[in-house]
Formats: sequence, structure tokens, C-alpha cells
Amino acid sequence: MTVTRYEPWELLNHLHGQINRIFDSQLANGSATSAATADWVPPADIEEYSDRFVLKLDVPGVNTAAIDITLENGVMAITGVREQDAGDEGCERARRERAYGRFHRRFTLPETVDSESVRATGRNGVLELVIPKQPKAQPRRIEVLSS
Repeated sequence: MTVTRYEPWELLNHLHGQINRIFDSQLANGSATSAATADWVPPADIEEYSDRFVLKLDVPGVNTAAIDITLENGVMAITGVREQDAGDEGCERARRERAYGRFHRRFTLPETVDSESVRATGRNGVLELVIPKQPKAQPRRIEVLSS
């Protein structure tokens, strides 16, 4: 009897590879964007407060100098690269589960944001963007006067 190790993510990884090959061929034909062929996608949390939005992306192992953030026509694009670790010279086998390479995320922002005051900070592998809302977009309470 042969014992085979069960890899529950093997089918998903195979499917992901096939999808990437399809997107790469579409990119070569000019029918896809580079965003569709990103090597990995960092997970993001989005929080809304009365005066701002806060966007947090998990980018462990990514140098903040390798992250590019642009805001144009209400779309915030975040791109970057996580370099692959150089393997040890004497390593005979390796299993790599951490993604590396290019990443790309796009977020459509509402018209109420103040695009001139966006701040980005990176700490402990988390990229945090604070996107303030315009003061005129803030809700205001209107008092009802009795006559």
C-alpha cells in the first residue's frame, strides 16, 4: 500500500496557475491589464469614520520604498513588489507557501474624499492609508426651531 500525502490546496494552486496563464496570454494579445496578472493580492481592511476612511493592507516582507500609491480620477492604485528570499546554498528541498512578486490593488474612492490630504504609513508589515473626507461632505445636524 502506498501512502500519499493529501494536499488540500493543491487543486486550488493548480487552478490559480491556469488562470494566470490565461491572463498572461490575454495580456500578450492586448486584451487584459497588468492588474489581472499580479502575482499576489494583499488582503485589505476598509474602515469608514465620520471624517475619514482608513485602508489597511497586509504587506509583510515588503519594503515600503517598493510600494507605489497613485490617486487619479477617484481611483487609488497600490502596487509593489515582494522580493523572493534567496535560498540557502545547501538547501535540498523547499516548500514555498508565501507569495512573492508583484501585487496590485485598486480602490474606487467616493467623491467626498479630500485627495490632497491622503497619508500613508507602513509599520510591522501593515500599510495604512488615511483618506480624509472633505469638510463640506461632513454630515451636519440642523436644529428645528419652534415658532
